[in-house]
Amino acid sequence: MSTLRSCVRYTRLLRRCYTRYNSTQATAPRIPSLPDQATWSEVFPVYAVSTLRDRVFVRKPETAAKLAESFLSDQLTTEGRPKVVIETYPGPGVLSRALLELPHSKLRKLIILEDQPEFTPYLEELQAVDPRVTVIKKSGYAWDAYTQIVQQGLMDDVQVVPWENGIHPELHFISHLPLNIMGEQLIAQFLRCIPERSWLFHYGRVPMSIIIGEWLWQRMTAPPGNKHRCKLSVVTEATIECTLSVPRTTVLPYDTHFWPQSIRSATQEKRPESRRSGQPMMPLNLVPLVKPLIGLGKLDQWDFILRRLFVLKSTPIKRSIGSLAPGASTLLKSLVDPLLPLDEQVDVSKASRDLTTRDWEMIARAFDKWPFAPVDLQIDPNVGKDRHMVDSKLRR
Repeated sequence: MSTLRSCVRYTRLLRRCYTRYNSTQATAPRIPSLPDQATWSEVFPVYAVSTLRDRVFVRKPETAAKLAESFLSDQLTTEGRPKVVIETYPGPGVLSRALLELPHSKLRKLIILEDQPEFTPYLEELQAVDPRVTVIKKSGYAWDAYTQIVQQGLMDDVQVVPWENGIHPELHFISHLPLNIMGEQLIAQFLRCIPERSWLFHYGRVPMSIIIGEWLWQRMTAPPGNKHRCKLSVVTEATIECTLSVPRTTVLPYDTHFWPQSIRSATQEKRPESRRSGQPMMPLNLVPLVKPLIGLGKLDQWDFILRRLFVLKSTPIKRSIGSLAPGASTLLKSLVDPLLPLDEQVDVSKASRDLTTRDWEMIARAFDKWPFAPVDLQIDPNVGKDRHMVDSKLRR
């Protein structure tokens, strides 16, 4: 008899859950659709508007759904709690819509930064029907946009998680980066914030998911000896774990998955081939390292050393190191000292582009200990200025 009663209670519970689920589904707001893609050339005239010329965004809803899932469900970037997502450069919001299609158990808040009037009406439609969405009409390139997010109270319920306690369980940054030098500057600035634990990294090890052009991906991930090896490659290795969120074939060919469509024009022909429209796009998941090789307070040193020595990227370090400052050649002794463990010695016959990130760490360590190292390391006094202003406001 007790077994029968249990079965009856269980059946009633299932019926109530089923009724409640269907009631919720029936009353859930419908996500507004975008215009038919056949009209996008007129609706989103990216090639006709100079501020849109370098913007690229996902066009295919099925692709956007795969990317949204790969960003918020990857073991590298999630701990199973609903996310607070800051999304920048969304365009009209194909990916934004895919994020909102995810269950509330994966997304509880979507903060969108977009300043282009061609796109914002289609994002504000989302804000009108879904309370999880807030649209701020500012560019993701503007550091004060992130200050505004804080001032509006949108981060009040986001906890600060100790760096050693794993990835941040809630906060997540997502972006399509522009296909121009500004896009490279943005990712470089984001990475520079990690060692200082500034910007969003004030809250902890916040994962990022970004969609970038193949040319920038090559620069970020170029190994020692590769022709694309540069300062950005070293900083990437020293600060984050970087992986493709989906196989490359998922987002190829370009015209099937992204907008604007690739075209041949006089303007496009003037650009380097790697930055012309139609080049492959790379969706990445980036997670800050628990122990970045660039230590807290050492960013300016690394920045100074890398900038100086990559100017002479094909020159052996034993000849180029003197460019750091008068007398800097004395640093060679501390790099090749036979009393050091082998993994702390540097092969100074290598050129800058052939050095490993560990080699750069040894050079930075020797420079830090050098009593005659220059005090003023800021090559450009404006580098990082806006970021530091924002950091002070985020910490209030």
